[in-house]
Amino acid sequence: MSSLDRLDLKQLRVFRALLQERNLSRVASQMGLTQQAVSGHLRKLRDVFADRLFIRSGHGMVPTAKAEQLASKLEQVFTGLESLLEQPEFHPATFNGVYTVCATDYAQSVVLPELLSRIREKAPDLKIIVRNFERDDLDQFMSSGEIDLALTFPTFIPSHYPYQVLFQEHHVCVTGKRSQLSEQIFSVTQVAALPQLVVSPSRANLRGSHDNWFEERGVKRNVVMSVPFFSAAADCVKATDMIAFLPSRLLPDERLTPLKLSEMPPGFEVIAAWHSRSSHDPLHCWILDLLLELFPQPVSQKKNNSEKS
Repeated sequence: MSSLDRLDLKQLRVFRALLQERNLSRVASQMGLTQQAVSGHLRKLRDVFADRLFIRSGHGMVPTAKAEQLASKLEQVFTGLESLLEQPEFHPATFNGVYTVCATDYAQSVVLPELLSRIREKAPDLKIIVRNFERDDLDQFMSSGEIDLALTFPTFIPSHYPYQVLFQEHHVCVTGKRSQLSEQIFSVTQVAALPQLVVSPSRANLRGSHDNWFEERGVKRNVVMSVPFFSAAADCVKATDMIAFLPSRLLPDERLTPLKLSEMPPGFEVIAAWHSRSSHDPLHCWILDLLLELFPQPVSQKKNNSEKS
């Protein structure tokens, strides 16, 4: 066992106190220890440093030359330890660093413009990297620190991730502007039979977010096309006989017209999610505060999953 392995913080605190007080009983009182315990720590220190360190005299404890030589180094050790506990002040206006956000193309259109505008205003030296959302590799990228924040939907993130709800959203059923379908009201069964386009940002397939909703009502929707981005959906719907369910904040769109349905699918949440290791990072917390300013919610509707951090 090395000499360093035989040292602990309490022994160093006793050493420091003895250098200051030069009295064993006062050190014991200050540290809430018995004199016997202080003497025990001193014995271990003498063994580690191969020196008596303190010699009893009529006026208390006199440090040896070795102890006096170690005094300045000991203060450096405690200064370094105290610095570990210091919380550096965060000043957005002068902060220089890089922050990486991954976002669905929906969030890139609806959330990012306002967020980036506020960041540029308050933290002009902060550099932002925006990446497309990659569901399958999200956990790996966030665990490694390659991604700091994900702007997405709850079903797209690992269940143990902390997150902050930005707002509630809902889909609107739309068709091309020139479609004759806009003149009637459709039941769930009728709308399920119409040719539909779904947006599948995480995986290339013909599954949509409302498949279960249709199935619960005993019907199977007629999905005939899938695109990876919401930005591609409007032109595809406009140019065909298809319908689509698009988030309301992407509308109105001059290429599209809403359909009237007798029943609408449930709404959903748009969230900001992160890895728990970032929960107390000053920059990250500041970004979350900006998002709360931009997307405030009534207290009764606020939801934060950060207790899992």
